[in-house]
Amino acid sequence: MHLVYADENGNVYDHPELLSLARSADMIMEIMDDELIPLPEGATLVSLPSTKPVALDPDTGEMVALDGMQAVGALLPQGFTRLALPGYVKTDKEYKLPLFGYSAVVWKDGGFYVTAEQCDDPEKWNPDNCDKKELNKKVHDFVERYPENRLYEHLSNCALGYECLTSSNTFLGRWEGGVPVSYSCNAGCFGCISEQPDDSGFVAPQTRMNFRPRTDEIVQIMMEHLTTPESIISFGQGCEGEPSTQAKIIIEAMREVRSRTDMGYININTNAGLTDHIRGIVDAGLDLMRVSTISALDDHYNAYYKPRAYNLKNVEKSMIYAAQQGVYTSINYLIFPGVTDREEEIEAMIEFARRTDLKLIQMRNLNIDPESYMELIPPARSELLGMKQMLEIFREELPNVVIGSYTHVPPESQRRVKPRVGGLA
Repeated sequence: MHLVYADENGNVYDHPELLSLARSADMIMEIMDDELIPLPEGATLVSLPSTKPVALDPDTGEMVALDGMQAVGALLPQGFTRLALPGYVKTDKEYKLPLFGYSAVVWKDGGFYVTAEQCDDPEKWNPDNCDKKELNKKVHDFVERYPENRLYEHLSNCALGYECLTSSNTFLGRWEGGVPVSYSCNAGCFGCISEQPDDSGFVAPQTRMNFRPRTDEIVQIMMEHLTTPESIISFGQGCEGEPSTQAKIIIEAMREVRSRTDMGYININTNAGLTDHIRGIVDAGLDLMRVSTISALDDHYNAYYKPRAYNLKNVEKSMIYAAQQGVYTSINYLIFPGVTDREEEIEAMIEFARRTDLKLIQMRNLNIDPESYMELIPPARSELLGMKQMLEIFREELPNVVIGSYTHVPPESQRRVKPRVGGLA
């Protein structure tokens, strides 16, 4: 498995002699054959600015760094879990890499391979399955049909400008679509993709919505999308803050929609810290809830999320309540090689999943500058087990929890009874 690297112009090469190495957190490591899969369809190769690749010289057995070259990583599509970071060292210690999830990539058997494991069916979230011409037409049609709905105008930029697949689905009327509602947040997440303080050193790749939508705007989008039994409409997108801070309008919209139709599923992507607000949303007829977390350990969670007036215990209470009411609960688990696979992290998450009656773990590759993240969080207290072994442990210890990558429609036996059309929950 030979080194893949880039020149200063971004041209990608494979090295004829040097072998690839990878990183686990801040440690350089060898790559095992069982950690590699062919580069998935929809993946993107990128060079890492202000880095140089680190490789293994097979003749001497020593690590070497290539001056004047840049390391290369792969950005994986949804459905694939990263097992290792690219092998690199920074040439500028102050430089922060753009907020993406970089995976190690090698050249093997005449093609590109990545350190990853497929945890879900990538078909629905493959960018190649989004027809740009059809999307442009649908965006134009919806914005023209609802000229007073600011949400469609906002989502048009998300779909066409940021190429957000969830927003695109909102216009295409398929699978999981999004309806943002909040410009405020009760957390100060490190590396937030929609809002950054001026002194963070990061550039937010998305612009947060800057208005409070009306209930009728939300209802329009929900009614347009919830047209099939498998449709999912989701509160809580990357372009907004915490949706439960706008619980009042969410509850009003949900009740109005459920008075008209019982079609499809209503989901919320949330940090679940505002337990009273979450209870109200659950009671209004919520079907699915995905809770974002990076850890089940307080010190690690607090360092990353910087929660305001809530803690992990509040999150746990929200999840337990939702599960007791029949909501299909999952976590948006932000994972990172060399951290998530620490023994103490794995043990804590297994116990958290058991206490909350969790149904699904969505393994999501954390988009972050590795050095900044490692400076932020507590040091490891035990050994690293490896990302591949971590996945195996979760499957063994949590046999009733689905290990996936994105929101699923629950099996028939776990579907919540919806309120009758014409009446409130």
